[in-house]
Amino acid sequence: MATRVLCRRVRFLPGWRKRFTQAQLIHTKPKEEITDEEENKKVLEHQDASFRGEYRLHYNPSSYHHVTRNSANSHSQTDNYEEEQCFSAQAPSCWQQSNCYSVSCSRHLSSSKNTLLDLAFNKASETEAPSALSYNRKPVPPDVKVDTRAFLKCRPEYTSLSLNLTQRPHPIEWVDVLPLLQKVSVLKGRMKPFDVSQFLVELSKLHPDKMPLLLSDQRFIMLLRYSVEHLRIFSELQLLEVLQSFVWLKIPASDTVLDVFEAELRCQANQLTLHQLLLAADLWRCIGRQVPQYLQCLYDSVHLHVGQVGVPELVQLLYIIGEGRHCPKDLIRPVEQLLMRHLSQLHPEEVGTVCLGLFKSQTSLSEGAVTRIVDRALSFVTEMGDFAMVNVLKYLRFSYLYHRTWLEAMAQEVPRRTHRMGVQGLMHVTLTCSALHYRNDSILTSVAESIPSLVPHCRSKDSSKLLWAFGTLGFLPIQSPGFYPSLIDALRKRKAEFQRYPEHLLTGLLGLAFVSQFPEDLVTLALSPEFVYLSLRNSQLELKKDMFTLDGAVALELPQWKGPRLSDELREEVAEMLWKFAQSDVCLKPEVLEAESALQDLLGGDKFVCKKMILPHTRSIDLEVHLDANGQPVPVNLLCPKQSATMIPSPQSLEKINSGVPVTDKLLAQLIKGKNTTDSLASSVKVTPTPCQRLPPDEGGRLFDSILDLTNDMIETLTKPSRRDSTHQASVCQGFKGPIKIAVQISSRNHYCAQSQQLLGLHAMKRRHLKIAGYRVVELSHLEWSSMLRKSRAEKLGYLHCKIYDNL
Repeated sequence: MATRVLCRRVRFLPGWRKRFTQAQLIHTKPKEEITDEEENKKVLEHQDASFRGEYRLHYNPSSYHHVTRNSANSHSQTDNYEEEQCFSAQAPSCWQQSNCYSVSCSRHLSSSKNTLLDLAFNKASETEAPSALSYNRKPVPPDVKVDTRAFLKCRPEYTSLSLNLTQRPHPIEWVDVLPLLQKVSVLKGRMKPFDVSQFLVELSKLHPDKMPLLLSDQRFIMLLRYSVEHLRIFSELQLLEVLQSFVWLKIPASDTVLDVFEAELRCQANQLTLHQLLLAADLWRCIGRQVPQYLQCLYDSVHLHVGQVGVPELVQLLYIIGEGRHCPKDLIRPVEQLLMRHLSQLHPEEVGTVCLGLFKSQTSLSEGAVTRIVDRALSFVTEMGDFAMVNVLKYLRFSYLYHRTWLEAMAQEVPRRTHRMGVQGLMHVTLTCSALHYRNDSILTSVAESIPSLVPHCRSKDSSKLLWAFGTLGFLPIQSPGFYPSLIDALRKRKAEFQRYPEHLLTGLLGLAFVSQFPEDLVTLALSPEFVYLSLRNSQLELKKDMFTLDGAVALELPQWKGPRLSDELREEVAEMLWKFAQSDVCLKPEVLEAESALQDLLGGDKFVCKKMILPHTRSIDLEVHLDANGQPVPVNLLCPKQSATMIPSPQSLEKINSGVPVTDKLLAQLIKGKNTTDSLASSVKVTPTPCQRLPPDEGGRLFDSILDLTNDMIETLTKPSRRDSTHQASVCQGFKGPIKIAVQISSRNHYCAQSQQLLGLHAMKRRHLKIAGYRVVELSHLEWSSMLRKSRAEKLGYLHCKIYDNL
């Protein structure tokens, strides 16, 4: 054992003696200088810790980067409110590479040359200041204080699993600390592990305002060296006591002393109980240090102690999983089983913590499990705090689960809570509504009326996501005149942040474009060559698409625009990329292929139908059809082989469908409508009972007892407009030059708000842009066309005939 310890201790950090000399001079700096320097370093170091992800929207804005904070006292603020998606655990490379100690441990602590430990920040963190931070980010004051650890008050059992940050030890003054520091200098190498731990515990009671003075005292630095020297012989209890004292002492999360303590805890993980492992993980969280390797030891231990996991252990585990932003795949199933077993015992705030942990770690449970969790939250939704309620919404958004009863409850809860909720909570509420395509005017109006007073607390991320959510749900400016202008002003005030987060500007401007709002100064900035270069230097695909969509919207809706535009090369590149994706995806969907084929039969060949992206910036395809002034089809697909331009399909092409079709009132009405007399219809129709040829029941459960034999006259009726139709179409087209351009859209449920005929923002904008471009939109709605797919070819032709010509 002694040999092993000695081998561990002879590792020295490169340049240690140089930094040791610098540490001796720390105490000579003024207190204010130390505080400012440490704060600046902390900001620079942790602003670069980011994560990304995307919402499950049919057309989603680009993913977002998020900043983490490492100050222990920030947990009582709103920093956790902003957590959106998981991010990779950030940690210095020196403690990710091995389990060996990375701080040297001299055996001659009593020597006058080796009595101090370097407490300065790692030099690596100084030299690795993020180059992307070319602006001074202004902190946004929190609008409301949120207790992100309120669940710890639900049960007394949490006291052994976590640290209560609201119960700080009774503070002592500097004069009370001086005798302790004197004892440290006297005892020196004669100190035992118990003495070291007790000194640190007592010193951690110092008033927070005096902590910088203590941290710079060379006697305290010496005490830290002794803690490293005795680390291997600390008992488990002493080790946790020392780690807890580091929380109150506000030891910087990047301090090298913590490297050795983390390594030691990993080595002793097998000897710690589940409660001790959870407590240590919580202490690391309070310090603000990401410790993925230690957390893996904790997760491995959970498998061995599943039987010991009760409600408090499970909730605390999920809290730790969320703060670590990762849940091992082999732990998901046991966690789900434990959740289902203990779900009925969870309190409201515990349900919120469970949802937040699953959300932050991007952990997907089965649909049934998510439904049961939300059902549990629904059972006491009126008792839930705002923070817990928002966390449930976050996990619903991640799981993409449309829980109607919960959303209806939100229509009651959100309006009565908006006056006390912060801007980040309101942003999450509306973002979830937009992700689930749930539009409720009570929710949107109440949030819109609250936002203008909260603008000073809006980060660029909050403003952009609010604009995106409201624009996606089609909330018009007239519904709340002050809403959009206030958020546009908020974006202007946070312009500096767009240098690091260009996606925020693009996301906000797209949301505005959905409702025809174009603040010209911000659009000019977004399309400027400098901003385009800044956005695309990492070749982010989503940003290219966002800029392309914005550029196309500006071209159509601002015809007098004199500002910057994207280059032709970039537009062509993105258009080609989008088209290639469409060819491999939406172009191959059965409903699209069937509509294309049926239209070709209806109009006389494939040269009369062109499947394309009419407006590539809208990111979806259409079937383009051209008609002349008499309603006759005009070739539009010049790339197709030359075929006859006749409107009536050849008998060979209709041979497959000339075997009879079911007789329905709608079909008879269409046939009668298309003929001048009923005699010609009667002479061409023969109805014969054919029970053996019945079709399967349709969606309404109806059975057809007879079929209709098609004749040439009937085929002509289905595929050729009547004289009355042609006359009407000619009158409509009179005065127009060129063909009538028709865009046939095969819509889906994802184009609309849930259970509504309200188009979502992007698709409403597309309809608007098609009309501006001179197209008439013919929609094959999802409900109608999906049911037609089961019908015969003749019925499909009749349906399309009505759609094309009746819409004229």
